[in-house]
Amino acid sequence: MSKRDYYEILGIAKGASAEDLKKAYRSLAMQFHPDRNPGDPTADEKFREVNEAYDVLKDEQKRAAYDRFGHAAFEQGGGGFGGGGSPFGAGFADIFDEMFGEFMGGRRGGAAARGSDLRYNMEITLEEAYAGKAVEIQVPSSVACDSCSGSGSANGAPPVECTTCRGHGKVRATQGIFTIERTCPTCQGAGRIIKTPCRSCGGSGRTKKDKTLSVTVPAGVEDGTRIRLGGEGEPGMRGAPSGDLYIFLSVQPHRLFQREGANIHCRVPLTMVTAAMGGSIEVPTVDGGRAKVSIPAGTQSGHQFRLRGKGMSVLRSPARGDMFVEAQVETPVNLSKRQEELLREFDAEGGNETSPQSTGFFAKVKELWEDLKD
Repeated sequence: MSKRDYYEILGIAKGASAEDLKKAYRSLAMQFHPDRNPGDPTADEKFREVNEAYDVLKDEQKRAAYDRFGHAAFEQGGGGFGGGGSPFGAGFADIFDEMFGEFMGGRRGGAAARGSDLRYNMEITLEEAYAGKAVEIQVPSSVACDSCSGSGSANGAPPVECTTCRGHGKVRATQGIFTIERTCPTCQGAGRIIKTPCRSCGGSGRTKKDKTLSVTVPAGVEDGTRIRLGGEGEPGMRGAPSGDLYIFLSVQPHRLFQREGANIHCRVPLTMVTAAMGGSIEVPTVDGGRAKVSIPAGTQSGHQFRLRGKGMSVLRSPARGDMFVEAQVETPVNLSKRQEELLREFDAEGGNETSPQSTGFFAKVKELWEDLKD
């Protein structure tokens, strides 16, 4: 006997709102509840029909499937609402995947999982970050099995449909009013299984083996830069695509230079005589060369000299940053008696003009103390 239309059972129109649907269900559920109709078998049947109709129409996805396919959405392949096992028949599973599979993150007959991504940490010097480098690395990984060409099947036999999930890659189970969808435990989501696994790889399609890769580190990379090598990660199961390899670069601290983006900073000690009388010095540059810096007379500690174009390379650009040389005037130490005498003579002869900053500072301090006395 054919089933009655769910909308007809609840007495609502096909386009009824969720609120109208709920009101109609509550009214009919109270009317035909077995406790209110003891000994009336027709009430039991009507109460079951009302609940079955409401269970479908209250769920947006089930309602959409019912509006499109009618009762066939829940009856094909057995199961249905009254049967055991899966809460939906095979027919509804096909319909569900057709309508919502892509939205939910995949279609039926799921392919084998893509291989995992791998990470490789590489440490380079500041000079290598400036110039770039080509290097070969050894990566512990898995490779496609030579015996089965990555298929996981012995003698090239094709995989067959998984009998547990019927090729869907997922199984559904009902717990109360909830439906839970999980990866098929038999085929691990592939939808197919291998009857005769390859002996070399045990059916995984992969074997452990280190591989050598050539990596080009471009000039101008910074600490934390990530280089992606597509398809060089873990191979996928049974011929699925490989993951990617990500190389994370770490730039070693330099004994002379400090990097700030594309610029280089370097502190250079100056003798008191050079700072006072002026002169010239040579400083190293990050490219391995030398640069001459003219020191004007009276140079103070902290003064910076800018060398344009002597800094770091800029990634994917022919440009270069600048180099900043910071003067650090060194106070003489371990003086001989004669040197001490000369410095005292110098200080006595110098007056206020040779040390204008200290003279000016202590003059302001004296004024401050005088103001406090007043």
